[in-house]
Amino acid sequence: MIRTTSAASAIPRTAQRGKLSSLFINPSKPKHTTEFPTEINTNDAVASFYQMLQMHPAPPISSVNKLIGAVAKTKNYKDVIFMYRRVVEVDLLPDYITLNILLNCYCSMKNVVLGFSVMGGIFKRGYSPNVVSFNSLIKGLFMEDKVDDAVMLFNKIIGMGFQPSIWTWGTLIKGLCRSGKAEVALRLHEEAGKWNGRSDLKFKPSLICYSTLIHGLCQEGLLDKGKQLFLEMQDRGFRPDLVAYSGLIHGLCEGGEWEEAKLFFIEMVDQGIRPNVILFNILMHTLCKEGKTNEASGLFNLMIQRGEEPNSCTYNVLMNGFCLQNRIVDARELFVLMADRGHKRDVVSYNVLINGYCKSQKLEEAFRLFKEMVLGEYKPNVITFNTLLTGLFHLGNVEDAQALFQQMKVHRVTPDSSTYSILIDGFCKNNCLENAMELFHTLERSGFDFDIEIYNCILDGLCGSGKLDVASVLFQKLSQKGLVPTVFTYTIMIHGLCKDGKMEEANNLFLKMEKEGCAPNVVTFNTLMRGFHSYNDAPKVVELLQKMAERKILPDESTLSLVIDLLSKDTNCSKYMSLIPKFPNQG
Repeated sequence: MIRTTSAASAIPRTAQRGKLSSLFINPSKPKHTTEFPTEINTNDAVASFYQMLQMHPAPPISSVNKLIGAVAKTKNYKDVIFMYRRVVEVDLLPDYITLNILLNCYCSMKNVVLGFSVMGGIFKRGYSPNVVSFNSLIKGLFMEDKVDDAVMLFNKIIGMGFQPSIWTWGTLIKGLCRSGKAEVALRLHEEAGKWNGRSDLKFKPSLICYSTLIHGLCQEGLLDKGKQLFLEMQDRGFRPDLVAYSGLIHGLCEGGEWEEAKLFFIEMVDQGIRPNVILFNILMHTLCKEGKTNEASGLFNLMIQRGEEPNSCTYNVLMNGFCLQNRIVDARELFVLMADRGHKRDVVSYNVLINGYCKSQKLEEAFRLFKEMVLGEYKPNVITFNTLLTGLFHLGNVEDAQALFQQMKVHRVTPDSSTYSILIDGFCKNNCLENAMELFHTLERSGFDFDIEIYNCILDGLCGSGKLDVASVLFQKLSQKGLVPTVFTYTIMIHGLCKDGKMEEANNLFLKMEKEGCAPNVVTFNTLMRGFHSYNDAPKVVELLQKMAERKILPDESTLSLVIDLLSKDTNCSKYMSLIPKFPNQG
């Protein structure tokens, strides 16, 4: 018996006024037979659903499923769950399709536990789940970052005798790649069809699977495997698409292999594949990073000629490239062009140009842009303030920097760890150690979660001011605070010890950092050698040079200048010259 009273009372007024006759009832057929438009919006579907619940005799569950499925496609999952509960309340018996819709909704809502509960209901009702049900569960597990569980379920369904669909494989590969486990995805790709020796599991990968996997491998820096898979895809007769080329080109650019990336880009264009704005941005970013702003600018013009409209990211990338080369006039022209061509600037656009002006020591121009942001629709963020603070401290404007820091509260911008690092470092470098220590202790009392960078700044300030004892005590406390010293931390302390004439302690700390697994860099070696240089200890300098060679650390100009100066003053110059090791690229 269908309970109609409670159903009628639950119908919203909008549903009661629903266009039932125009929506789904065909008068020429029995009343329980329904037809549905191919496209239906959520409100109409819900309204029709409530009216259907009042029909006598009850409509078949297949008709109800069409409406519930229509709502599910709009991703209004909560409505779907409510509709399912109403179906149960009026004693309509959900079938396999109803349960699958519900299962998919729970998984899409990142509630895979309830998805598995529905799967249990499917078994209890005597239905045999198919691969579609398992696909939803695998997708849900990935959405909840339960990667290992997803792979385990995949292997389990194969063991149960199910043939994974192309959608299953696509979901698995996409989920693994997004979780940073592209190698696992590649291994599954390579082993496809080998589980339990079953020949019926032979897998024919799709273009989408290949493209996703190539992109994932290259994103994780596995360029050789990405290129190998790219060739395999071509050998199997798949023509690479934009996604495959973009993934490979992006990976090559990130790996510093620009020339090879350029060859693949040319090949892609020759194949008639039109690059999109994202790919152009990737290429321009790489060129700008390598200082090739003229080539990046040429690519920008080519992009426009080919009919691909730049976006704000395109302008920002090229502007930043110009700023890195101190081409601030070109960056400003691009900033103006951006608005002239109808592109809306964003906070990043302003921050890039403000940073350019600060590095060019044009603080007036930087603050003019800052004022424009404040008065306009683009509100400054923490990066804006950090950039300006850095510029002010660099020019020694400590009071202005303090005043700007106070403005952050006015603009409701919360300082981050970088902000405090900039402040402490700025105070220290401008001989305001008391201000730095006061801020440091204030943060300490407030329970601020320090990172190693802030400690590096305060240690550098203390050592630079000759307060090595205080710095040493603070350095010893790092492990108690759960912080691991970086190579920069050790170098600061070694420099402080050398400056204080404590060469044995400096050398011991140098040896300790290596034992702790922190490899010294060329700056660390130069710092220690400079300390021994001040005591004309040529043997120790040569010993350090030999260690550099053993560790394949190339000397820089500072190293060479220091060694030449030391040996030129030593009467045993020829003796030590024969002991100096040869480095790569040396004759």
